[in-house]
Amino acid sequence: MPNFKCKKINLSQLPFEQDGVKFIWCARGENVDLIFTCIEQERFFVQIKHDKNKNEWLVKGEKHTKPSQIGYLQKALLIFKENFAQDVISEAVALKHTRLLQKTSLIANDLRELLYKIQDQKEIYIEIGFGSGRHLLYQAKNNPNALIIGVEIYTPALEQVAKLALSQDIKNILLIKTDARLLLSILKSNLIDKIFLHFPVPWDKKPHRRVVGLNFVNECARILKSSGKFELRTDSFLYFDFTLNTFLNLPHLSAVVDKNKNLEISSKYEDRWKKQNKDIYDLSISGFEEKKEEEIEKRFAIETMKINDNDLLKINKKFKNEVFKYEDFFLHFENIYNIEDGLIIKIAFGAFYKPEHMYIKLSVDNVEFLFDYPFKTNENLKAIEKLREILSSHED
Repeated sequence: MPNFKCKKINLSQLPFEQDGVKFIWCARGENVDLIFTCIEQERFFVQIKHDKNKNEWLVKGEKHTKPSQIGYLQKALLIFKENFAQDVISEAVALKHTRLLQKTSLIANDLRELLYKIQDQKEIYIEIGFGSGRHLLYQAKNNPNALIIGVEIYTPALEQVAKLALSQDIKNILLIKTDARLLLSILKSNLIDKIFLHFPVPWDKKPHRRVVGLNFVNECARILKSSGKFELRTDSFLYFDFTLNTFLNLPHLSAVVDKNKNLEISSKYEDRWKKQNKDIYDLSISGFEEKKEEEIEKRFAIETMKINDNDLLKINKKFKNEVFKYEDFFLHFENIYNIEDGLIIKIAFGAFYKPEHMYIKLSVDNVEFLFDYPFKTNENLKAIEKLREILSSHED
């Protein structure tokens, strides 16, 4: 991430604007200050960290609020250096945009970008762990009116498949590096037409590490349309049997089972297993029901909370770095910052395997999330309700 170091920082010019970059206000912490920054429609923090031993400042983007395009941060740091910094010691602001991940619209930078891009899609498929991309690209070619979302955890796989798609002029795919369980949990109900899970790591000796589990199955049932299908293809009978029984725990579902079925397209793993004369199992689940979207918007809102001057003083005085852990969620108060009209608190919360990191702003009669709103998952909802409970308790 771009950054620079200097000996002196002077923030007396705030608020400040130059060449479309706005530095609006400063939130002051114990050793770190945050500058609220705007470029175009992007909002983020420039972070200033003071090293008292060396008597120098490190200036960079705050990692949990960084803009969608790294060039915005680069531009902001250059302008900040020019107008607020003195005696620059070192800098690494210029970036080389060499990775495909930064260049193609076929790869979503994060889940919020993905949600924005799919909001008007009528037909959506998801492939979890697409690997070399043979099956994903096959589906994209044969279903030009559908958007094929590919989920992987390895960046090289995303870049390689994006290159293949571009070379074949395939535009109806959207790839993302994320945990599939998180992706499913944030999607709207009745949204997806098909979910493919082909040759997942079997974890025959460690079944708790499998993608498929009861929560995964429940999320698939929620997001798949009534006409939707879930498809598993695996060389592991144990994985096949486990998945079949887990899905059939839900009412109204039906299963179609095949063995050693020949498809028009096969993965490199399938080619390998066939050479070894291994059996290949196919499982297709259908019969999903129409679901009602839960009305949880109001339960996520924290803007209705009322804070007065005395509350702000108590929260600031009593604040400490503290974690509240529960069976399936947590809430972590990380840092507190002072601003002219109130407080900024950084928190982490939600599911243990994929936490949210956010800032909330507290001022008289106003509490709000800065930047983004949290994803509306069950774990996040529980954490927000705990946050509301704690912020509402101001008695000594």
